[in-house]
Amino acid sequence: MQLIWFRQDLRIHDHTALWQATQAGPCIALAIRSPAQSALHQDAQIKNEFYLRRLQQLKLELQSYNIPLIVQEVPLWKDIPAILLQLAQQLNIDALHANIEVGVNELSRDLHVQTLLEKNGIVFNLYHDRTLFPLVTIRNQSGQPYQVFSAFKKKCYEHLSLSLPQCYPPIQAQAPLPPHDLWDSASVDGPIADSSLFADAASLAWSVNEAEVLGLLDDFIEHQVQYYHQERDFPALDSTSRLSPYLNIGMLSIRQSLQALFRAQQGHFHIEHPGQQTWLDELLWREFYLHTLFDFPKLSKHAPFKDSTRNIPWRDAPEDLAAWQQGETGIPIVDAGMRQMLATGWMHNRVRMITAMFLSKNLLIDWRLGEAWFMQHLIDGDLAANNGGWQWCASTGMDAVPYFRIFNPISQSQKFDHDGNYIRQWVPELAHLDAKTIHEPYAKNPDLRLDYPKPIVDLKSSRVRAIEAFKNS
Repeated sequence: MQLIWFRQDLRIHDHTALWQATQAGPCIALAIRSPAQSALHQDAQIKNEFYLRRLQQLKLELQSYNIPLIVQEVPLWKDIPAILLQLAQQLNIDALHANIEVGVNELSRDLHVQTLLEKNGIVFNLYHDRTLFPLVTIRNQSGQPYQVFSAFKKKCYEHLSLSLPQCYPPIQAQAPLPPHDLWDSASVDGPIADSSLFADAASLAWSVNEAEVLGLLDDFIEHQVQYYHQERDFPALDSTSRLSPYLNIGMLSIRQSLQALFRAQQGHFHIEHPGQQTWLDELLWREFYLHTLFDFPKLSKHAPFKDSTRNIPWRDAPEDLAAWQQGETGIPIVDAGMRQMLATGWMHNRVRMITAMFLSKNLLIDWRLGEAWFMQHLIDGDLAANNGGWQWCASTGMDAVPYFRIFNPISQSQKFDHDGNYIRQWVPELAHLDAKTIHEPYAKNPDLRLDYPKPIVDLKSSRVRAIEAFKNS
């Protein structure tokens, strides 16, 4: 009997570990919820709700393949090895199958599981699944990991030009397994059955049906990707893929995304328009951050990639931090982004960069506080991508923006939300202002009476302060 352990890969199609397990024999599926561990990792409530809703649906989808899903609650990962051994022995499991996860804690967990299981004669098979290319296979001429995205991307292009990673064939339904208390008992549904957990309408806005998500991918490729390079930076437009939550919990695979992107080219690596290339490059940024998270474990340990930035004198400014967190900074584009995240669990990518750079540069507040706040509120909070993005904006990471290049949030707002429609949606106190005034309402009229705070920081002087802080660190 084979046991397939679902983690951040809650799908049936193109699932490496699931496909391999079904080839080896009859399967039982397992998912483990670890609420205390999730709290330590600062996972957002909306992300946890989304995950639980998907588990409910996955259980139903697996039933059509006669694969029972056992859901167990193990508060902390340190307790998982013993629980897995007990379960494997109870079910007479020959091998456990799972896809590799790249964080330090995840790797440590799996090593302890592997050691204990194999000591007891049970094989633990781990597979590359979350990345296009297996870890440690994208290397420079010296055999070292890349630290610059452009060089990493070039190497990926070379591999893709030879062949695109293929999706696995669909699995076949297995013969029904005999009844068993572990999957027939009503109590099995306990960790995922309480619908009151899903009261948040923001979570309910995201589909948990695998077929629907594949349809969203197809719709984006067919109707939007050709304009992606032109429109993706404008937050008032619905012009991004909005597929990140599905990639994050593994409802959608990276191979499925790539195959859809090149479907019109019959699966050949032939870029026909800028939108196609731009979205491909976004997928490769995701790839880059996953590989570097594995290659440089300190990124999982709240450390900057650049050791030279360890001594930056970050400000201890709790009031400024709170204003940023709640969208009350007096900088409309920043506040719009933060309020969008608080209300929906998602934020437009351009605005993520604007808000992150404002915190780490203009407010000179430690980027790790912002990284944590994003993880606590984003439905697509991903350790690799979130850390990579924050360190890019804070100029502490690999291939990050130079410390002296600091986004001016007003200029960004005027460029990418020219008419102020995004601001009007999320900062309704300013909705009545015209398109010129809305980006910095007090600039020309400091005595303007609004139910909206004045800027908590001067952008020009704070820019100088940030540059000096980085230069002297």
